[in-house]
Amino acid sequence: MPEPKKRTGTRRAKDAPPSAQGDAAAASADTASPTDAPLKPGQLEAREDLRRNMLRSIITEPLLSKIQMDPTGTFDVIISLNELFGGGLAAALVLVKERAELWDVGFTEVSGYIFGRLQAPQIQQLAVESQQLNSENRRNEAVVYRIWEDSDIAVTLTRSLTTIKADAAQRSFHALGEGIVWAVLDSGVDGTHVHFAEKQSMHGRIDTLGVRAPVEHRDYTPDGVAQAEELAATTITPDLKRLGAPSALMDRLGHGSHVAGIIAGYWTTEAPEGLMVIGTEVRDETAATTGRDKLLTSREALKSISGVAPLAKIISMKVIADVTRSDDYKQTRGQGKVSWVLRALDDIQQWNQYGKRLVVHGVNMSIGYDFDPRWFACGQSPICVEVNRLVKSGVSVVVSAGNSGYSSYITGGGTEESSYRNLTITDPGNAEFAITVGSTHREMPHTYGVSYFSSRGPTGDGRRKPDLLAPGERIRSCAAGREQDRYKIAETTPVPVAAADALPEAPGTTAHATEGATLTTPIAPGSAPEDGRVLYCEQTGTSMAAPHVSGAVAAFLSVRTEFIGQPERVKALFLANAIDLGRERAFQGEGLLDLMKVLQAC
Repeated sequence: MPEPKKRTGTRRAKDAPPSAQGDAAAASADTASPTDAPLKPGQLEAREDLRRNMLRSIITEPLLSKIQMDPTGTFDVIISLNELFGGGLAAALVLVKERAELWDVGFTEVSGYIFGRLQAPQIQQLAVESQQLNSENRRNEAVVYRIWEDSDIAVTLTRSLTTIKADAAQRSFHALGEGIVWAVLDSGVDGTHVHFAEKQSMHGRIDTLGVRAPVEHRDYTPDGVAQAEELAATTITPDLKRLGAPSALMDRLGHGSHVAGIIAGYWTTEAPEGLMVIGTEVRDETAATTGRDKLLTSREALKSISGVAPLAKIISMKVIADVTRSDDYKQTRGQGKVSWVLRALDDIQQWNQYGKRLVVHGVNMSIGYDFDPRWFACGQSPICVEVNRLVKSGVSVVVSAGNSGYSSYITGGGTEESSYRNLTITDPGNAEFAITVGSTHREMPHTYGVSYFSSRGPTGDGRRKPDLLAPGERIRSCAAGREQDRYKIAETTPVPVAAADALPEAPGTTAHATEGATLTTPIAPGSAPEDGRVLYCEQTGTSMAAPHVSGAVAAFLSVRTEFIGQPERVKALFLANAIDLGRERAFQGEGLLDLMKVLQAC
């Protein structure tokens, strides 16, 4: 469906500013008085758009427009139950079950939200029923409050430890995250990666993914359901029981593992010069091509790498599909659903007994989707509401700001332009109590300031966001799945098989994959893992900035345990002790994360 004239309407809204009366003013905005100047081309349409968008409805946009475009279609929806229903939410749920049986549709329920797949006429029928009761002042009889589209969400794409002074905090305060459990809502975590493996390190014993009941790794994607059904007929070993859903510890996309590795875990080698385990990409500056640049892959040496809070525990909660399926378990790689996230947040609430006993201390969400101004109140979408509730129950929630700070768009005249944009914070970054993180340079934040792609505030309703900045450019962390496959060595290339800690002996070769070409660069046998894989790679985005803050909060809580369960005080401390980079507040928030300064302040 073509993009609605949202940008044009937004820019021209100044021609008809709505008054505090809201609907009444907007409803009369399309009628010019005799003394008004003649309307310019497009102004009437813009005023009509504004009037229409400000009209309240049970079905929210863009779902309403999609139904109007496809009145016989089927749509994934989130139904918010009416909390004022006379019999309470339990009684409302009984009526929902009756309707579901009548329509022969399946659904799931979490904290007053119903997730299901309904036909357009069914959605419209629910809306009409609620509108009729509301118009008759019988709101306590309406079961449905609002109907949202179950929107697609997407991922928002180490020397950075020094930038936020996590290395100093580790040495001076032993702020290593010990005893702290952090949930990563992402594309899964590679349970076989050496970074997370159980081992003794210079920091202490590391077992990043070794969580204990009631906490377990879970997969909320359709593929996870399919794999669980396949395992249902088999005997689950104690190890698998300990790990929860095995599919949660698979990451064929490579985003979740990279995020988790920034928060926690550790790896080192005794090889004096390190091992060639970092995969990087560079432009092929010799290629005589036009259009998109060709890329060359290469390897770099690494001796050791640490998460910000290396001893913290990570829970993998898979809410982003890491593989595309077109069968009954349909999903698209790199995308998720709001409903999957809401189920994960509800599980955390249950594990924590809604704040009575905290076993999960924090959440990282390097995911998001664009806020739609037709939702009226920014920060009040279901995902933002549940994030705020989770914070109020005692859990710190860290969210990426989004990567929409510089983008292309179509103007009212039909031409394509690219420019910097404000008001681009994505949900759930718009949640009031979340710590929303923008991106800066990994080594020279004072010089380069805010990353050009980092989403900028304020929020759509005028609140200051983002809250903090952290390194997000070319961040080195765990490589898994697709990100690891970028750097595969060609089958015809000899692969060294010496032990990981062996000393270099004689030259060998490793392949650099390109589009239509293979280059080789000399390396030393023994300087790569036995199977030739890269273990780490670089990724860029506010997705990488957010886990720096998650790790910093985990490290802080591990040595300032009196702040566990007080995420709002923790957020206030981190914001008050950030380093001002001298940039516009709507760009940088309070400034650069500084863990040492926070620890010294309390």
